[in-house]
Amino acid sequence: MPDPVPLRPELDKRKAFILATVVYEYVATAEPVGSNTLTQKYNLGVSSATIRNEMAELEAGGYLVQPHTSAGRIPSDAGYRTYVDQLMRPEPLQNDEQRRIHDEFREASRELDDVIEHTTRLLGQLSRNVAFVVAPARNSQTFRHVQLIWLSERTGLAIVVTSLGVVAQHPFDHPGLVADDLTRLSNRLNMTLAGRSLREIGAHETAAIVRDAGLVDELAHVLVRAFADAMRADAPPAVASSGAQHLLDQPEFQDLRKLRSILRIIEEQKVLYDLVADSMATEGPTIKIGHELGSDEITECSIVTVPYRFGDETVGVLAILGPRRMPYARLLALATGTANSLNRHLANTDIR
Repeated sequence: MPDPVPLRPELDKRKAFILATVVYEYVATAEPVGSNTLTQKYNLGVSSATIRNEMAELEAGGYLVQPHTSAGRIPSDAGYRTYVDQLMRPEPLQNDEQRRIHDEFREASRELDDVIEHTTRLLGQLSRNVAFVVAPARNSQTFRHVQLIWLSERTGLAIVVTSLGVVAQHPFDHPGLVADDLTRLSNRLNMTLAGRSLREIGAHETAAIVRDAGLVDELAHVLVRAFADAMRADAPPAVASSGAQHLLDQPEFQDLRKLRSILRIIEEQKVLYDLVADSMATEGPTIKIGHELGSDEITECSIVTVPYRFGDETVGVLAILGPRRMPYARLLALATGTANSLNRHLANTDIR
């Protein structure tokens, strides 16, 4: 867990405006911001000396930091957090971005894996940052049907299809089972379990259905294991990522040691998932900044996360990872617009 952020003094209107302006200018230029810059570029209505004093007080309050004694100031994690939570104005999607997202999903595949990969690439291209998408976990879906297929006198194949069209296949060995037995058992499983959440379907219930079909205990054990393995309800969700090359365009990551650390994290699906796992339980977007990510290797980064849904349930998240100096409002609009289009695609398409 990251260290708790200490309480900070509440900002008056002028300090809040100066902090927001520093964030805006630093995001745009990647250069520390001085009082003269604010005086010359923005109509703040006060002298450069007053702005300099206010910036010094913002630094003393923990909202700004001075990277070098002769340089201007940049936002701290607390400064960005205050900006995101209290000062940031929502931005609408640009018309061309809106059209691009709409057109991309209109042509999107019906294969779930392809849809997730497509969404990730699209978000990476539009955001010019690293995008990653957590695919729907098996146990967040409902059971649609199973096929138990006879392949030979000693081998069979279990095929499980869920509400999102995910097809899982698991071969199994059986002791002399005939094809009619497998068909009868498939029908019984489908009649009993259809529409149930995969997380609700336990091995004991599956075993009882197999036994009720009149099959011997040895065969019941084999089929229960095949059925459970095919569903893989406890497997961690897959994570697709795209856009790592965009980090090369960011001044913060010109240090190759920093860049390598971040790239190592991007390559680890479990690490990426852990960064956003708690967002699965939220109703709306979340933003984690710098040290809030809980990893010393990516304190220079922030993540914007938006959940997406199938029906009434959150099944995955879209995320954008980039430098702390990111245009939060714009990236939030991009991630939200993409998530909304993904929601509609999943709801209106017969996903396979």
